[in-house]
Amino acid sequence: MPNAPELAVTGSTGQLGGLVARLLAHAGSQQRLLVRDAARAPELEGTVPFVTTYAEPERAKAALAGAKTLFMVSAAEAEDRLQQHFAFIDAAAAAGVQHIVYTSFFGAAPDSTFTLGRDHFATEERIKASGMDYTFLRDNFYLDFLPLLAGEDGVIRGPAGDGVMAAVARADVARSAVTVLRDPSLHVGRTYDLTGPEDISLARGAELLTAGTGRAITFHNETLAEAYASRASYGAPAWQVDAWVSTYTAIAAGELAGPTSAVHELTGREPLSLEQFLAEAHTL
Repeated sequence: MPNAPELAVTGSTGQLGGLVARLLAHAGSQQRLLVRDAARAPELEGTVPFVTTYAEPERAKAALAGAKTLFMVSAAEAEDRLQQHFAFIDAAAAAGVQHIVYTSFFGAAPDSTFTLGRDHFATEERIKASGMDYTFLRDNFYLDFLPLLAGEDGVIRGPAGDGVMAAVARADVARSAVTVLRDPSLHVGRTYDLTGPEDISLARGAELLTAGTGRAITFHNETLAEAYASRASYGAPAWQVDAWVSTYTAIAAGELAGPTSAVHELTGREPLSLEQFLAEAHTL
């Protein structure tokens, strides 16, 4: 499409991508929104929807023709997610995209305890090999997910032990992404570890959730056997159960610990703590 925006944004019908798209629109950035269904694309000033999926390389290549910068939100969890990522990255390179900003995961490595962290690392490597410029936003566990971990009985169950994590608010990730996307040339080749301001254990998180929500929440440190048994009733495939359980074992292993200054460096403001996040959520 002639005169289509040079900034392409994926995931705008989801939570992180949608927030990024809204912040960009508010800042006056023109953007093409890559979506599965044009009818679901958010109606924002300066946006043009393009229909494609990660698994359709020819369609993705056409949707990205003329785009210079691409914000790539990692695909929904699926057994073939890595293959989808590879196909989309290759399509972006073929379309002439110059710079990819990819939402990766904190501590992504080929031997990450969190099984999906290995996929994020492989995706990063594919991007590096593509020849495009890149910026990686390695998000820690989302503070936004913590209230959802508690079951109907108010218990968070998982084999996390006394491990801690520097969980980050999705809003801080979005604000950080917008800073990069507004002037990507300043962030070429950079990897940002995006975290909250402090390390918290799930036991401490449960205490803060109780205080911040008024709901009695506790943490039960499951054994590995208990963790797999308690999730068996969902009937999920083995790879997904492994991902669920390894979220907790990664915390136990210390792989999500260590607050950084990256959010402040990018946004000029301190990242939200769990207490602040809950307070803000209660005022909305």
